[in-house]
Amino acid sequence: MAATTVSSNPAIPATAELLSPAPVATSVPWYIWTLFAASVSVVIGGYWDISWHMSIGRDTFWTPAHIAIQMCGILSGVACGYLILACTFGRDATLRPASVGVLGFRGPLGAFIAAWGGATMLASAPFDNWWHNAYGLDVKIFSPPHVVLDGGVLATQVGAVVLIASMMNRSDGATRRRLDRLLLLLGAMVTMLALTVVWESTFRGLMHTAECYRAVAIVAPVVLIGFAQVSRSRWASTIVAGIYTAYAILMMWIFPLFPATPKLGPVYQKITHFVPMEFPLLILVPAFFLDLLRPRLSGWKKWPRAAVFGFVFLAAFLAVQWPFADFLISPASANWVFGTKYFAYFVPPNGFNARHEFFPIERTAAQFWLVMVEAFLFACLTSRLGMAWGDWVREIRR
Repeated sequence: MAATTVSSNPAIPATAELLSPAPVATSVPWYIWTLFAASVSVVIGGYWDISWHMSIGRDTFWTPAHIAIQMCGILSGVACGYLILACTFGRDATLRPASVGVLGFRGPLGAFIAAWGGATMLASAPFDNWWHNAYGLDVKIFSPPHVVLDGGVLATQVGAVVLIASMMNRSDGATRRRLDRLLLLLGAMVTMLALTVVWESTFRGLMHTAECYRAVAIVAPVVLIGFAQVSRSRWASTIVAGIYTAYAILMMWIFPLFPATPKLGPVYQKITHFVPMEFPLLILVPAFFLDLLRPRLSGWKKWPRAAVFGFVFLAAFLAVQWPFADFLISPASANWVFGTKYFAYFVPPNGFNARHEFFPIERTAAQFWLVMVEAFLFACLTSRLGMAWGDWVREIRR
């Protein structure tokens, strides 16, 4: 009798469908690859844009670098728009049960997050153009339109992670391993974006300041530990940091092969080719130690575990980056391998970097150690955030 009642009401089967377990994923669909391509596009475009500003200056919005960045928003919108419309108006058995409802629409949670991020990125473009027309040119990472853009980029990356992880959580075998590899590649791209946000605090001339280590402690542990929590790989943090390192070195070697000349002034340095970003930070070492520690601390409570992670990350990073900075700041590193012979066109010849000197920020030992304590506290906090974020993402199935 009950079965007859359910089948006679067309609304109930749809409800039952939504409450049914999400289906097992058996392959990596095209929209996952599209979101992955969007992530690659924004990482390459972001690096290219910074190099463009250091080599040529901001001449027009329609640079290839800006287009590569905005392609992330376009690709995210296409992939996630399809997902949301297919779940809302279609009856695809593999999509609708793995969806959530938002404002009358249905779709995977990651699709809604990434779609919002893509729309925000596209909205930042006219804002950025208006800002430069109204207030002049600037190369600041944290100008208001750039903050809007960065928020959109962050949302597209988070959405992609959630979408990939939700599919990985309901898959097994080869499909799960393939998705896990994609997740780690995405983690490396998120690491590159996160460290680019604090890049202005991590120039080689600032690597003997506590501010440099505080900046890295704010962004790196949450990414490395978060992706390690989501991934099934034993060496997830090391893989993420290793791919970031290889990518940054490769870009540093490739960009100076292409010609570029400044179009803005004043020009203090002779520029004939693109100026790359600096040698990547040595986060590979603390990432390795975090991976060593994770299984040994698995039985600990979360906050004590986060405190150990934060301390180990900061101590290991400080132990390798501080002496390496002595080498980077010296003329011995001024070659194509380490990239310290390149200077932006607007760097004056009497600047600290040009003179191979460290820039002092903390004037006293007390100031230095106060900021270093802040760095430790941030490392602990972001380690805990990474654990919480990773635990949440690991349980997502829709």
